[in-house]
Amino acid sequence: MSKLQKILVRARRQVFSEMVGNNPSIFQGEGYDFVELREYAPGDDIRHIDWNITAKMQKPYIKVFKEERELNVIVASMLNGSVYFGTKMLKQELIADIVAQIGYSVLKNGDLLSNYIFADEMYHHDKPTKKLFSIQKSVQNVLDFDPINKNANYKLLNETLFKRVRRKSLILVIGDFFEIPDFKILARKHEVLAIIVRDKFEEKPPKMGFASLMDPETGMQLEGDFNSKSVNAYADKVKAHDHKLYETFRKDQVRFTKIYTDDVVGVKLRRLFEGR
Repeated sequence: MSKLQKILVRARRQVFSEMVGNNPSIFQGEGYDFVELREYAPGDDIRHIDWNITAKMQKPYIKVFKEERELNVIVASMLNGSVYFGTKMLKQELIADIVAQIGYSVLKNGDLLSNYIFADEMYHHDKPTKKLFSIQKSVQNVLDFDPINKNANYKLLNETLFKRVRRKSLILVIGDFFEIPDFKILARKHEVLAIIVRDKFEEKPPKMGFASLMDPETGMQLEGDFNSKSVNAYADKVKAHDHKLYETFRKDQVRFTKIYTDDVVGVKLRRLFEGR
């Protein structure tokens, strides 16, 4: 069985088997228009409570919504050089797995799906569709893409999607986010979710002694003594970067999760969407 087939089979099993009954529509919520307020009744979704009105009236009120015709979901994969790394699997393969599971979930829910590939420029995009074969094509595009010597340009991704996507949509950006993006304007127009893909080795590498490594974004050789002091300093730097990244996402009202190469993708995605 090919790598593509394994990813597609695993994704279909996650979406059409394990999610049935537990989470029938992980994208439910944003494809609805506000209609009115009414008093809370047992069984109502507490996420729809209007806390300002509740405080004034001294009793819980919820927002009532009507369903729109469909939700427009856009998956944007950032495939810069650093995704060509991984101990359990390449981060690039993890992104392909995520693209597959999101794709099947979107189409299972009857919504529109489109995929983009970015790095130092936009390399691929497709029109919104509800056809199942589009998922195989999108996953294959991720797997076949050559990220070596390509940098991440989140500014271009942000500006491109802001200009191209006119209808209010759910935009999922997948990447390792070693650059901190500015999604503030995009998040005002759309609902933006960030999926951070990482390998635990790159966040806290072991002591390796003297070693020679290659930077997959620049192709440069890096040589040095990776002793306890240097790897701890590096780990602290990554931790500080991620703290700033999380604060930026929270400030811009961008929900996010981190998925490692040895995680169960379906579990992490379900937790992310349940909090929408």
